[in-house]
Amino acid sequence: MPFDLGPGTAAVLAMTLLGAAFVRGYSGFGFSAIFIACAALLTNPLPLIPVVFSCEMLMTLFQARGIRGHVDWRRVLVLLGGAAVVLPFAVTVILSLGDQNVRLVVSLFVGTMALVLLSGWQVRKVIGPFGTAGVGMVSGMINSAGVGGLPVAAFMSAQPIPAARFRATMIAYLTGLDLITLPLMWHGGLVGPDTAVGAALAFPLLAIGVWLGGRRFLAANPETFRRFAVLLLLILSGLGLLRAMIT
Repeated sequence: MPFDLGPGTAAVLAMTLLGAAFVRGYSGFGFSAIFIACAALLTNPLPLIPVVFSCEMLMTLFQARGIRGHVDWRRVLVLLGGAAVVLPFAVTVILSLGDQNVRLVVSLFVGTMALVLLSGWQVRKVIGPFGTAGVGMVSGMINSAGVGGLPVAAFMSAQPIPAARFRATMIAYLTGLDLITLPLMWHGGLVGPDTAVGAALAFPLLAIGVWLGGRRFLAANPETFRRFAVLLLLILSGLGLLRAMIT
């Protein structure tokens, strides 16, 4: 198995991958955060982050036809501009941390963002390009830990954005963010043959999960499932913090 994963760990991560792909197909975000938060309970998640980013881009291929008319490209580009400024520094910092510290950082980021999403925080005024770029910078900073979509999801959830536009814009932004981050991780030595093997093994599960999630999106209230996904993130974060404190 890639990354020297044992059969039991690989099986749990495969099930998590399928569930996270379903969440991504339904809500447009949460895939990386759910998978990385779960992986942090079982192993060092850092080597798996490039695999997750590759999976994000593969899933966008599955979803591109259904989202292209709904993407807010101006918002996407401003967010990416902010993220690109800080990503080189953020990747350097995360690569300098040890196994246990990476797990702790991931759990803290996920938990904090999940609480913001659950709080029902609302923006009372129009957010201009400078504010949007600032959110992109926060996203870029924590995307080195694989969870950069959460602050953007919180930011967009706080505004009156239609569900279809929210989902499409999140998918487009996450794809661009991963395209920027992957070369930096390759330069840091995190991308190798195991990355390609992991992405290839994940492909069938991604296809099934995204397809099922997309069908569910067309037939249900996205807000209900988004709340479920955030609660799941909060639980995983709590378990990760507990594990970090007792080991």
